[in-house]
Amino acid sequence: MALRTSQRLLLAKEESTYGTDPTPTGSADAVLVRSLEISPFQSDVVERELIRGYMGNYETLHANQRVEVTFEVEMVGSGTAGTAPAFGPLLKACGNSETIVASTSVTYAPVSSSFDSVTIYFFQDGVRQKVTGARGSFSINAEIGQIPTINFTMIGIYNEPTDVANATPTYQNQAKPVLFKNGNTTSQQLFSYAGAVQSFSFDQNNQSVYRELVGGSKEVLITDRRPGGSIVLEAVTMATKNYFTSITGSATGNNTFQHGQTAGNIFTFSAPQTDLSAVSYSDSDGVQMLNFDYTATPTTSGNDEYSLALT
Repeated sequence: MALRTSQRLLLAKEESTYGTDPTPTGSADAVLVRSLEISPFQSDVVERELIRGYMGNYETLHANQRVEVTFEVEMVGSGTAGTAPAFGPLLKACGNSETIVASTSVTYAPVSSSFDSVTIYFFQDGVRQKVTGARGSFSINAEIGQIPTINFTMIGIYNEPTDVANATPTYQNQAKPVLFKNGNTTSQQLFSYAGAVQSFSFDQNNQSVYRELVGGSKEVLITDRRPGGSIVLEAVTMATKNYFTSITGSATGNNTFQHGQTAGNIFTFSAPQTDLSAVSYSDSDGVQMLNFDYTATPTTSGNDEYSLALT
């Protein structure tokens, strides 16, 4: 029987014990995603390079068997202020804390230890693949006139796919998106200047590695992060805002915007200690634009390069 591409879905649930399946269900753990892709089996291939007296391929063995899943979610809140979104466990599995203020906000910020993990169920028209012990990294992409997204790359422990009927999903805690445009997206500042923004990107840039040592355990480790991104905004006169002073100086500046205006669906990004690393010009509709690359740096307190606040 052919497996229909339209009949795919994803469930994700936080693990209480690393690598132990917490049994996600369609009624509680379904996540609305797009651009869903899976590499169902990855490994380090080891050849048996035997001297045999004839030519031909060698037999192979597969070490470090793992799975990679990539997908996007719309950059939205849960629909209720103070309630975590359905993709909250995934953000936590990317090395973030989750701070909930009842009826008010949910905030995600980076951590450097005690990383959470998730089990992902990937369904494909009656075939289910479990991905246990999954950790990874996320990025944000926002383009004028488009739905902004959070993009996940998750790596987990390989489990052989089995024939299991698709779960029946109940999608909740993911509000309807609004376009990245004037009115929907406000409070933008880069180095304390509210410019006219065309696009924005942020990449957490986690370094995630799968390890499987003798006497150890199968585990995906987050070993480092180097967050940064890019932003494109209209060029202005030096008297209005001199970004060249900002990029050649040693001081960092703020980098923030609010997307959404309705309680429960307000998403605020902040990188308070942004360091501009490159700048160039480009043309958009006959208008000169400034293209910045930036890095998000921590203070001496650590773990404060960025935050995602849902209110």
